[in-house]
Amino acid sequence: MESTIMEPESLQASSAEMSTTQSSTAGTSQSSPAKGKRLLKRKADSVTDDKRKRKKKKTVKRTIRPNYTVQEGEDMLLIISNINSSDSIWKPKRKGCKKKKVNAKGKSKTSANKTKKAPVKAKPPKVTDKNVDLESVNADSFDCWGQSLPIEVLVKIFQFAVLQDGAVPFLCRVGRVCRLWNGAASSPVLWRSVSVGYCWIEPGKSQLPGTEQKIRNTIDWLAENRLSQLREFSLCHWKKHVDYVIQNVSQSCTNLHSLKLSYCTGMTETAFQNLGAQCRLLENINLQHSEFNVDGLVSFLEAYGNQIKKIYFTHSTKSDRLLSALSKGCCPELMLLEINTKLDGGYCQLAICIQALQIGCPKLQTFRLMNVTPVPKMIRNTPSSTSGFPMLEELCIATSSHSFMTDGDLNNVLHGSPHLRVLDLRGGSRITATGLYALPCERLECLYWGLYFNSNTMVASKKGIHMLAHKWSSTLRELDLANQPFSEEDIEIAMGHLAHGAGVEFFRSLNLSGTKITSSALRLLISQSPALKYLNLSSCRYLPRGLKRVYHGREDIQLLLDKLD
Repeated sequence: MESTIMEPESLQASSAEMSTTQSSTAGTSQSSPAKGKRLLKRKADSVTDDKRKRKKKKTVKRTIRPNYTVQEGEDMLLIISNINSSDSIWKPKRKGCKKKKVNAKGKSKTSANKTKKAPVKAKPPKVTDKNVDLESVNADSFDCWGQSLPIEVLVKIFQFAVLQDGAVPFLCRVGRVCRLWNGAASSPVLWRSVSVGYCWIEPGKSQLPGTEQKIRNTIDWLAENRLSQLREFSLCHWKKHVDYVIQNVSQSCTNLHSLKLSYCTGMTETAFQNLGAQCRLLENINLQHSEFNVDGLVSFLEAYGNQIKKIYFTHSTKSDRLLSALSKGCCPELMLLEINTKLDGGYCQLAICIQALQIGCPKLQTFRLMNVTPVPKMIRNTPSSTSGFPMLEELCIATSSHSFMTDGDLNNVLHGSPHLRVLDLRGGSRITATGLYALPCERLECLYWGLYFNSNTMVASKKGIHMLAHKWSSTLRELDLANQPFSEEDIEIAMGHLAHGAGVEFFRSLNLSGTKITSSALRLLISQSPALKYLNLSSCRYLPRGLKRVYHGREDIQLLLDKLD
């Protein structure tokens, strides 16, 4: 029940009206409706006045404190926040958060009486600091540094970002900021190395015609407007439109030096021919983990192989055709050859005629077989002895399983390589220390000879590591002997040769995981190696507990030395 509050005058008038109505007769009933209307009008006015007073009492004016202060510096405007972590900012309650009371009929009480009000625009907060000139604080002043920055400086800044994150999509995004940034982002210097990943749809799934047209339009626009000075181009995870992309890049980018296809499918012979005809400066081709037409690549190498210096591809059933093409001398300027396979692919063999490859690629400097075991192969009319690889500097025949390569096979590869600096024989269980000592490599810097399988029953070399340490003590920088079954006396003598060698100041990495290294031998080498930053001592049974782990950095290794002392 709503109680009505009336003024004294209205109370007297109402009492008089009530007394007159009780003594009046039926003839005076004509004047009663008009008086009743006046009474109801007065009651309504009094109720509305009372509600207005209540609303005025409830509303409390709050002064909104600005959350920033603007100060003018020497050459810029500084916006300093006034909000601390302990401050609590008052926020007005949302309208309509209270639950409406519903009648028995299902309708709310206030829905019938309320009318929709026009939205009120929120006023901006007033700054209480009188010293701040609000006219100077505007959008133009905040963006002034970006508009007045020289475009040469902006291009230099973008170069650092491109080196770290790549040209795409960074340059595409910053080019939409303003006209100045668009001009800087369109500089051909920034588009010399581009890697494009497949970002329209998940690789391998079907596409709508509109999506395919967008892909072609994007490639066309990039080739015409951005890739005029492109030198290195990478395409990753493309299952379609590979031919279309290579064709456009070949026509627009005549200065292309390097092409990389990673996990791509569908490069045909036509694409290889267009690539060779248009890009006469192409030197590097990386097709690892991609599916392509092998016949097309072979015909490309036969026609344009004189300009190729680096080739990367993954082992497949047709890899022997590529090796035979290289052995015939189609790439006489080849300097790097890398053949890999998946780490979980199991035992992988590849038949190679080393003598034919040495004749066909006399300038080879880097030869890598990643998780691929070479098997000797003889070809007719091929001499049994050659001059080897006279310019070879790196040989990698690493595998995660057993490698059946013997000392004789290794000597056939390296008998003419006196400049070898890196030798990676991880998994070579049949290689002996005597065979390594007989190699003509006198300036070896990195030797990786770790065994990464469970059993060492097939290991052929169990002594002689001290001979290798003495031979390469002045040049060795990195050494990996993980799980090699050398005796503790042999390892101790080897560590002594390294510690007293001429190159101990530059020794930086040592992996002795699973070996019989002792505390005294380890202390001797660590104390004499100021550049040592990586040390692996995991599973070393001859060391005390708490020391058998991997150490990174000079400070961590120094703590180990303190514990050994």
